[in-house]
Amino acid sequence: MPGTGASQAAYLSELFGLSGRVAVVTGAADGLGKVTAIALARAGADVVTADVDEAGLANTDKQIADLGAGHLAVPCDIGSEDQVQAMFRAVDEKFDRIDILVNNAGILVTLAAPEDYPLAAWNRTMQVNVTGAFLCARQAGRRMIASGNGENIVNLSSIGGLTALAGGSLSYDVSKSAVAQLTRELAVEWARYGIRVNALAPCHFRTRGWSSAIDDPAQRQTIETIVRGIPLGRMGEPEEIVGPMIFLLSPAASMVSGIVLPVDGGNLAMNATAGGVMAGNYSFESDQ
Repeated sequence: MPGTGASQAAYLSELFGLSGRVAVVTGAADGLGKVTAIALARAGADVVTADVDEAGLANTDKQIADLGAGHLAVPCDIGSEDQVQAMFRAVDEKFDRIDILVNNAGILVTLAAPEDYPLAAWNRTMQVNVTGAFLCARQAGRRMIASGNGENIVNLSSIGGLTALAGGSLSYDVSKSAVAQLTRELAVEWARYGIRVNALAPCHFRTRGWSSAIDDPAQRQTIETIVRGIPLGRMGEPEEIVGPMIFLLSPAASMVSGIVLPVDGGNLAMNATAGGVMAGNYSFESDQ
């Protein structure tokens, strides 16, 4: 067993530290991407951030710089192959390596019934959430294969990619299911190079958009319905993505690849008929 004090800190650093790594985090201007990028810097990595929101991106980059980490902010629409290629060229010029890719960027363009879902919204969702994740993984993968250092990738899927959320989120849910399968395919294909590929599947987290909905009386019923589906009884806080993310990216997960890890307060574990049990209703009796 490890000792206390300095020896304990060294042990934890060896398991979970990311010193010397270069990480690329997409969708880093806000939300889960922002807290992830800052957390990786705190764990010792140099961090490249990318987003279409240049003002938010600059703010994230400044916070990383204030931590003393190496940093680079690259405005980038990951749905554009040219922009993704340019971003990775900038990474090459600044750091000449990449050890970590966090494919976080994603969009939900609109909510609509499947029979009326706009094709333009469907196409744009797929372009960013699926094609964008693929384009970034392909560029990172080429460099990781060439280096032979056994790097790793974490993609952001969703509980909506593993079960149907409905409510008009058709294209988002389908795109996140594709991200989960992209994760499995890449994990198997690139295992021979020592590259680990995993995904996180969050439930609803209290990012800026959901915080606004929580404060809107007109959205109260929607929020209550969402929270009823989370056994822990609340949405996730953005910082709660950090632990699972650091674990998957760290040496502690060196034998973990190809998984889609729920970060969902028990959402996927709960059967739809569990409502009575969750409410403490144990009145039913059976001799079976």
